Amino acid sequence: MQKEFKKISLNCQETFAKVLSDCPERTSEYTFANILGWTDFYGLELGCGDDMVWIRETEPELKYWAPIGNWENVNWEECELLKKSGTSFTRVPEKLALMLQEKLGDSLKIEENRGHFDYIYSVHDLIDLKGNKFHKKKNLFNQFKKKYDYEYKEITPECIEEVLEMQMEWYRWQEENNYSDALEAENDAIFKVLKEIDTISNLTGGTIRIDGKIIAYTVAEALDDETIVIHFEKGDTRYKGVYQAINQMFLANNAAHFKYVNREQDLGEPGLRKAKESYNPVHFKKKFEITVL
Repeated sequence: MQKEFKKISLNCQETFAKVLSDCPERTSEYTFANILGWTDFYGLELGCGDDMVWIRETEPELKYWAPIGNWENVNWEECELLKKSGTSFTRVPEKLALMLQEKLGDSLKIEENRGHFDYIYSVHDLIDLKGNKFHKKKNLFNQFKKKYDYEYKEITPECIEEVLEMQMEWYRWQEENNYSDALEAENDAIFKVLKEIDTISNLTGGTIRIDGKIIAYTVAEALDDETIVIHFEKGDTRYKGVYQAINQMFLANNAAHFKYVNREQDLGEPGLRKAKESYNPVHFKKKFEITVL
């Protein structure tokens, strides 16, 4: 196993894509756009071997993420990191956590981390918005369509500067009213990813304009053949129903061929959890914290 960890760059993309395609379970963290976007905040580094890529965060403390590749091909009993007492792993997908529990048992402390669970929804549920459970969402969406003269378009490199202008307006408003380090880090991640939208494979998204100005956008990436993950989604809430609109329009226009949409985690934030639960997830991708005893 390669132990030389290096800072992430666009040059890692081809290797990363290859091993990710072999991974038995893929969650929202383990996409190249997410890794690249959050590399500075978490101090992320990659250790690339022949058939595995290891990920570690160095901020605020050293922790390892799940390795990317075919977990079935790894001799976990001989893994050096899993022999070193005190080594911590975070964001470990359920399949790998169960595999390690079966093979290494009492030598590991394994705990669910509810704040890191990915929310998984039916794409067609969120397009159709049928039934009582989506009544409020459908009502807000219909109000938006009726009230505003809008234009939906797929995101392209040509409109990125306008998207970034809208993002900065959104960020400044949030900064004045609800500043946090996480908010600043997300803004940095958005800029990092959007500036590379024409070089990061598989990125897509959508925009809504009113009077020629972008008032909402979403940025997404295919996770596998069945699932698309939403990395970033922002809207100007002066336009009632804007979030329901950008969510529905992007899925209907650009992601209807997917079965599921992964809308990432709530990080234990009560307001975000309530918002994500209100869209009626069909299931979760569970993740775990693991400590070597």
